[in-house]
Amino acid sequence: MKINKNVIRIATRNSPLAMWQAEFVRDQLKQHHKDLEVEIIGMTTRGDQLLDSPLAEIGGKSLFVKELEIALLEKRADIAVHSMKDVGVDFPKGLGISCIMKRQNPFDAFVSNNFKAFSELPKGSVVGTCSLRRVCQLKNRYPDLQFKSLRGNVNTRILKLDSGQCDAIVLAVAGLNRLGMENRVTAVISDEVCLPAIAQGSIGIECRLADDRVKKIIVPLADKDNTIVTTAERAVNERLNGSCQTPIAAYAVLNEQCLLLRALVGEPDGSLMLYAEKKGHVNDAHAICLAVTDDLFAQGAQQILQKLA
Repeated sequence: MKINKNVIRIATRNSPLAMWQAEFVRDQLKQHHKDLEVEIIGMTTRGDQLLDSPLAEIGGKSLFVKELEIALLEKRADIAVHSMKDVGVDFPKGLGISCIMKRQNPFDAFVSNNFKAFSELPKGSVVGTCSLRRVCQLKNRYPDLQFKSLRGNVNTRILKLDSGQCDAIVLAVAGLNRLGMENRVTAVISDEVCLPAIAQGSIGIECRLADDRVKKIIVPLADKDNTIVTTAERAVNERLNGSCQTPIAAYAVLNEQCLLLRALVGEPDGSLMLYAEKKGHVNDAHAICLAVTDDLFAQGAQQILQKLA
């Protein structure tokens, strides 16, 4: 198949948020490469189709990327645009993340029509989220609340809130901002209350690792600092080898040359949460990750991970 060197094809999910991200990447590419033609190929993934079951029970977030990776392997697309929090640590042979863009707000949002914060919710109130990470941390802090699995795209989840199926829902601030729905953020949830998902707020670009043409084209979109912190967060999950049924969180902050990495492993019902943090020079990022995960293992993380695998 003849490849037009002035064209790059983006594989993306068809959801409004995923399409926004693909269009954002398209616009950024065209800013750096004036003569580049960019095509967007929308796809419906298994994760988009299977909405009746909790995500952890049907294969996890990898269901959102598999079809896009097949398109890359079959050379029907040149790059795939992902929310990095949906990307696992393992890739099909020949594929990988070659560009991590600047991070937007990494935190979670409390969204409600009648209440301003979790502390205002009456006992027994229903909170919607499909994230075990969120449920674990929020149940631990607010044991009198009920948590309901909430699947679907951002608009679908908002509709479920507005129709009265939940008293509040939890969504990523970045997703709401990107869709122009900032007004639906009732409150930003502090990382002291709920540590963010690994790489939340970050967009990553996957491609064929041997495709030097494409890798050269996407280089200007990479953000050095966010590549460092996202890599550190993802390294925690890689070393813990957690499954999609394990509540794991990691959040890194880079302040000049100082890297702070915090991580958490817990029981899904919030009955036990293990926490560790370490800071040091950015050049020691690997050692910082080892120290954090070693601390979690010393506290008993392995037992939780094995039980939930």
